[in-house]
Amino acid sequence: MNEMYDMSIVTHNYGVMTVLGVILINIFMLFGIKNLAKYTRAMSLFTPIGSTVIGVVIFTGIVMMASKHLDFTVQNIVMIIFAVIFILIEVKRSLNLKNLNKNDERIFKDYKIYALKLMLLEIFLILTISFWMLF
Repeated sequence: MNEMYDMSIVTHNYGVMTVLGVILINIFMLFGIKNLAKYTRAMSLFTPIGSTVIGVVIFTGIVMMASKHLDFTVQNIVMIIFAVIFILIEVKRSLNLKNLNKNDERIFKDYKIYALKLMLLEIFLILTISFWMLF
């Protein structure tokens, strides 16, 4: 049982680092692509990758909870809440992208600022829970 727990901690940590990498790639794509249609296409291909990585982090967290006999500590409850908030932020960002007028480039500039704020909030959430779990 300890081996499964130790392995899931390592996998969980790598998953969290990968989520940070996915967010950084999203930021680079956001400011690297100048056309809304190309950005929408890139996000339709890249969003499943980000969702899978989030799923990996949640799955490894579930494995760790199962190996601790479903012990709901304060840290586990806070991580579950953060995961739900993170997913809701991602849904909000992708729904706003879906509802944008594809012909108006000014709206895309406004969306870039909005999406950057959401992604910085995601980074803040991840770093907050990570530092809290270290100490």
